[in-house]
Amino acid sequence: MRVETFSFFADSGWSVPTFPRVDSAQTLVLVFGSPGFLEDPGAIADLAAAYPQSHIVGCSSSGEIHGPRVADGSLSVAVVRFERATVRVAQAAVTSGQSSVEPGEVLARELAAPDLRAIFVLSDGLAVNGTELLRGIHRTIAPNVVVTGGLAGDGSRFKQTWVLVGGRPTPGWVVGVGLYGDAVGVSHGSRGGWDVFGPERVVTRSVGNVLYELDGEPALALYKTYLGERAAELPAAALLFPLSLRAAGDETHSLVRTILSIDEESQSMTFAGDIPQDSIVQLMRANFDRLVDGASQASLAADRESSGDLLAIAISCVGRRLVLGERVEEEVEAAFEAVPAGGKLVGFYSYGEISPFAPGKCGVLHNQTMTLTRLWET
Repeated sequence: MRVETFSFFADSGWSVPTFPRVDSAQTLVLVFGSPGFLEDPGAIADLAAAYPQSHIVGCSSSGEIHGPRVADGSLSVAVVRFERATVRVAQAAVTSGQSSVEPGEVLARELAAPDLRAIFVLSDGLAVNGTELLRGIHRTIAPNVVVTGGLAGDGSRFKQTWVLVGGRPTPGWVVGVGLYGDAVGVSHGSRGGWDVFGPERVVTRSVGNVLYELDGEPALALYKTYLGERAAELPAAALLFPLSLRAAGDETHSLVRTILSIDEESQSMTFAGDIPQDSIVQLMRANFDRLVDGASQASLAADRESSGDLLAIAISCVGRRLVLGERVEEEVEAAFEAVPAGGKLVGFYSYGEISPFAPGKCGVLHNQTMTLTRLWET
């Protein structure tokens, strides 16, 4: 397995004089880039021309990760040529959060095979219900297949995201990379670092990923009381105060959910993943030191079995970036320091992260976490 990483900036161009000559049917090109490349995709077209046989996938970001650094307005690229593993890519259109199961099923059917080891998923970050997307995937594939990935970002704007389809930035799609064979090594880790505060509340009315009522009161109105003056900055302000979500009676497993949009007329909030009725939610706020420590813990969790030449893919939530501000590179540096010698790290800031809770478990949608996926060959 050969791994090369490089970057692109409009003012300085590519960070390498020539692209690595590793084009093949077993080559995967990962591209994470600024939303602005939707209007000006020239640099991405250069990559597509240089790797006509390879599988090129990627998405827009809320900040590009390249090694220990975070940038805006750039492309962060990883080129991986596998020696023994097989790579396949599937794609499907997704037009609304309420119809996300079907695209997941389409991906899974196209990628399913007895020797499928892992699926890396990248999706439009605004049109999809991530929980439903994963439900569609897991209906078809074997439960031991590792599913990781993330939802494309657009900073705090929440206007438009894209994924690469046929080498072109395109809104409203989801892509899946299937990795096959006994030679594939994959590990994962996901950690948060937020503190809960305020009372727990019961979801008394919700439909899919749309929350209408908490404790019988309009959800948006109640949420605004906690935000105070910052309520005028919604939905961006919601990235600083996500919700902790758990099933009633389950004190062990909880998820974090981030708001994607609000509806003043219905006093509702739309999230990146499901908010099941009768579940328990609680507000969360940032703890700077714990956020950075969470990134380090995610790296340690992903360290199982991995060694030698590998690619680490870091996907962290845009909410973490907004909270950390100028300290954002501290969490990326923490993830980078745990990468073994010879390994490379790329990634992006997202609207949602996909990773299993534990080895051998199905991938689930997280928000406000740092998630690491490591790929290598044995």
